[in-house]
Amino acid sequence: MTAIDAALSFNPARDPMRLRRMVTLGVLAIALILALILALGIGAVAIAPSQVVAILVQHLGITTGVTFDSYQEAALTSVRLPRLLLALASGATLGIAGASLQALFRNPLAEPLLIGVSGGAACGAVAWIVFGGLGLGLGAWGLPFAAFGASLIATAGVMLGARGEGRLDISTLLLSGLAMNALTSAILGYIIYLATESQVRALTFWMLGSLGGATWDAIAPAALLMALGVGALVLLTRPFNALALGEAEAGHLGVPVERVKLVTVVAVALGVGASTALTGVVGFVGLVSPHIVRLIGGSDHRFVIPGSALLGALIVTLADVVARTLVAPAELPIGVVTSAIGAPFFFWLLRYRTHQAVRR
Repeated sequence: MTAIDAALSFNPARDPMRLRRMVTLGVLAIALILALILALGIGAVAIAPSQVVAILVQHLGITTGVTFDSYQEAALTSVRLPRLLLALASGATLGIAGASLQALFRNPLAEPLLIGVSGGAACGAVAWIVFGGLGLGLGAWGLPFAAFGASLIATAGVMLGARGEGRLDISTLLLSGLAMNALTSAILGYIIYLATESQVRALTFWMLGSLGGATWDAIAPAALLMALGVGALVLLTRPFNALALGEAEAGHLGVPVERVKLVTVVAVALGVGASTALTGVVGFVGLVSPHIVRLIGGSDHRFVIPGSALLGALIVTLADVVARTLVAPAELPIGVVTSAIGAPFFFWLLRYRTHQAVRR
């Protein structure tokens, strides 16, 4: 057993939060399954929960005896299912990305939107759309790769701006993120100024967040990139726990701190970039999900990472249901719904941290 394994080993007898964490993950998983059935059934073509299950299992070769018509099957498999899978993938990715950035920066206010990752990804995606793929001919892979590259540049810029004397200065992190957001907003404004009228109309709705562009062909490459980014971050749960002790202490435990920083930045940029390429900017999911999970079950990232994935997927799924039904037959941008939830939570978090600091 390595030094880090010994220091961070999970001993149930010494961890009274273990049962609460297991129950929390179970409740989140059940809530997510119920939300999936709800999301698949609600829409212009109504599909009962039993019919949703029957249609899904029929494609696995299982017959249930529940009747449904071809319109219901087509609506579910061709429209709602790819949209739902995008909601799950993007929500889980944003949740894990937020938890990872908060672990890396040791700051619960860090999240992809606030530190410029989402803004950079939006710049890359919008540039790819407006300029017709820059003549590179990458097909369905081009948009997520463009978003990934731009988000990586934005994240690297934020980290450079927040570094001082060879280390990451947490106190300047949010200021650096605000500066990057201002820069990406200016770049986005200029690119949209160069766009045609039809592109402007489409991009305006997309930039506020939307799952309307979900198709099987578009989801496949983006989902693969999101899976790669998430997979890399999941492997860093123990190093994230060590980083909570401080960079020097983590180094003494055998954690390759600089390598962990690099992998985290690249993985977050990859996952968030691919997600943003299809959904637009969906804010505050990466802030709200990890913080709620930590309030319930503590800060062990072996719990926070999967919990943030489940809660992030649940938030985006329910937000999409609200966006599709609140002003039906029209549709709200999903980013409007998540921001309406996340912004008040952010204000509360700032006040909570202020009160905690005063008490100390």
